[in-house]
Amino acid sequence: MKLNEMKATEGARFVSKRIGRGLGSGTGKTAGKGMKGQKSRSGGGVAIGFEGGQTPAYKRFPKRGFTNMSRKEYAVINVEDLNKFEDGATVDFETLKSVGLAKKEYDGLKVLGDGKLEKKLTVKAAKFSKSAQKAIEEAGGTAEVK
Repeated sequence: MKLNEMKATEGARFVSKRIGRGLGSGTGKTAGKGMKGQKSRSGGGVAIGFEGGQTPAYKRFPKRGFTNMSRKEYAVINVEDLNKFEDGATVDFETLKSVGLAKKEYDGLKVLGDGKLEKKLTVKAAKFSKSAQKAIEEAGGTAEVK
């Protein structure tokens, strides 16, 4: 094999088309853009969402609602799920994640009061529902807001 016989593997290289380099190149004169019109001009083309002068879809459809930019989203867990832990354990987001009960913390952890708690636990979370706090304290545990 000689250097002048070597070739790149099929698909390994992409040589970009050199447009507008004379008639013999195959893409000379109009550079593959056809004759006249908006798309043939320098800087020509239409904006995203442009529908040929027709009112665009994003203006035709009604806008409803409101997005609260300062809204907080919490990772939610129910009191009954805490029965997985042993008596006297301290439960926070990290322990829940290690057990597989929570995936992402978002803006904190919120404990809801669905179900019955049978273990005495110390639960650390950003928020507790009233029923969850009551259930934890009735079981002999403590609910700590962190």
